[in-house]
Amino acid sequence: MAKGTVLLDFNVDDLTNSIRNTVSGDSFPTIVTNLTKTDLKNVTKKQGWNFDWRAELKNDRLEVYKLTITNNPGIVQGIISVSLEPDHIFMKLLEGAPFNVGKNKLYEGVAGNLVAYACKLSFMNGYEGFVAFSAKTNLIQHYERTLGAYHFGGHKMIIPTESSRKLVERYFKE
Repeated sequence: MAKGTVLLDFNVDDLTNSIRNTVSGDSFPTIVTNLTKTDLKNVTKKQGWNFDWRAELKNDRLEVYKLTITNNPGIVQGIISVSLEPDHIFMKLLEGAPFNVGKNKLYEGVAGNLVAYACKLSFMNGYEGFVAFSAKTNLIQHYERTLGAYHFGGHKMIIPTESSRKLVERYFKE
């Protein structure tokens, strides 16, 4: 495994077409936009985030995106960093906001929403929906089942065109 490779361990709790409040069951439309330097003050380890999103944002090889509720853009629900490779999108990191993790999470559907966005980026860049990532061993079957990902060997996983298309169609109705 390449030095610095992070094994992803996000949980795809549910594939919604937005994100869903776990208490009320209400769904909220979302938008994915670039993470900004202004956002960084609210996505720190001190506030419960696991990754150093400042370092991700500084890395010129990465694109970093945030998921927010359409009418509430000030609260980041989740973040993803990706790199554009010659023939696919590589998901480097993906993290739900601390309040969206664990059994007492506020919203479900965050991880699925961000993965679908990576798939959308793949189509937009002419990669036919191919998205790759490195998964923790205990989650490989989970990603095969929930995302239609293919285990490529070791920790490597790929989301092929058809699975990618299904995710994009679920989350992005354009």
